[in-house]
Amino acid sequence: MRRATTAAPPPAVTPLSDTLLDQSALYFVSYDGLVNNNAFQDALITYNGHQYAAWYTAGRNAVVARRPLGGPWETAVLPHRLSADDSHNVISLGVSPRDGALHVAMDTHNTRLHYTRSVTGLVSDPGAHRWSPALFGAVARTLGGVEPGNMTYPQFVVTPEGLLQFSYRTGGSGNGVNELAEYSGGTWRRLGAWTSATGDYTGPNGVVSTTRSMYLHGLTYDRRGRLHAAFTWREGDTGVLCGAGGLTNHDTGYARSDDRGRTWRNSAGAVVGTTGGTGVSVTSPGLVVDPLGPNHGLMNQEGQAVDSTGTPHVVISYVPGRFTRCVSDYARQRARCGRVFHVFRNADGTWTKREVPVPPGSTQRTKLVFDAADNAYLVMPRGRVVSASRAGGWTDWALVHDRPEMNAFGEVNVDATRVAVDGVLSFQYQQRSTGTTPSPIRVADLRLG
Repeated sequence: MRRATTAAPPPAVTPLSDTLLDQSALYFVSYDGLVNNNAFQDALITYNGHQYAAWYTAGRNAVVARRPLGGPWETAVLPHRLSADDSHNVISLGVSPRDGALHVAMDTHNTRLHYTRSVTGLVSDPGAHRWSPALFGAVARTLGGVEPGNMTYPQFVVTPEGLLQFSYRTGGSGNGVNELAEYSGGTWRRLGAWTSATGDYTGPNGVVSTTRSMYLHGLTYDRRGRLHAAFTWREGDTGVLCGAGGLTNHDTGYARSDDRGRTWRNSAGAVVGTTGGTGVSVTSPGLVVDPLGPNHGLMNQEGQAVDSTGTPHVVISYVPGRFTRCVSDYARQRARCGRVFHVFRNADGTWTKREVPVPPGSTQRTKLVFDAADNAYLVMPRGRVVSASRAGGWTDWALVHDRPEMNAFGEVNVDATRVAVDGVLSFQYQQRSTGTTPSPIRVADLRLG
């Protein structure tokens, strides 16, 4: 008699700890998010055996904290107070491995940024520096002498060679460009814009939009030094929509660079833009890897990651056509009918897309990380984790972590850098409150696999 076989269980997660950063962190809901915990920021990073976190206190001061992995947190309150009740004005952290400095960019939404960096050697030799605000320089309105103008979405990226880069958008929603700067020898140098806001896009109703902005799902270097960028476009002309109340985001696109973001190619390898020259635009050939019109509430800046083979993976979410082909009430329809999809590149250059059978139940973003065995983990709103195995071809998605008692508000901030260090997924979350009542902000640690 042959025994029935059963499918292997999905990759598991094991809770390790849940630590308090601040009992009374700043709380206000703006653009359906919190300034301390928008998923498009890097407010939680790991380097050289230490983890660093950032947030705003109830008194609006920026804070940077550190801990040895598994150890207690210590905090440094910086002499800067949040300037506006705007959840775009996040804090992002980065490290420059070549001089061991910690960089902090914050409090900007179509305004000049606020920026400071630590003394050299802080992150490369943390034991030699007693943690205090005195470790950081004065908060400046330029990027170490580079004047990038008004910006949004500051994010630091480290190259495999140990160079620190800075990604940001100039211009506004629906009419902006993505730019890069690079840090070397203690100074910043602006590389320039690498996307274009111009070109004609014709909506399903025949309306032509002439301006837009590219919203990045991420900038991710693989082990061989290739830089991967998945994105969606947002049109400047809302006339492309089927009706008011929707979102003009459309299509999932992909570009890559093999020279640290100077030259950009499409998935087939053809050059489609250069930084500081002709930008990647909506009319550039071969960018779209998953076509989708602007009437589905497609989320911008969701998530991406690269597995150990250098294969890019993207997580996107929107309202599928089986529910409606005209999202006219974005928040309500996204929360009720939004679904998450996993999109990845195949060896032959084609792309596969699969729906994840666990609805997010939220308007907000999901992030993606891989463990050492290339098992995938989606970190959904409220800290819910869904996993799938490499052995199963990432088809066996299942919910493996769900703790309503966390009382997490919406998006969580994932430390993608720690997973590669010790196989632990850390995410920063803030507990739900009401109005502007401060609430606890915490870090949860989960062992993967």
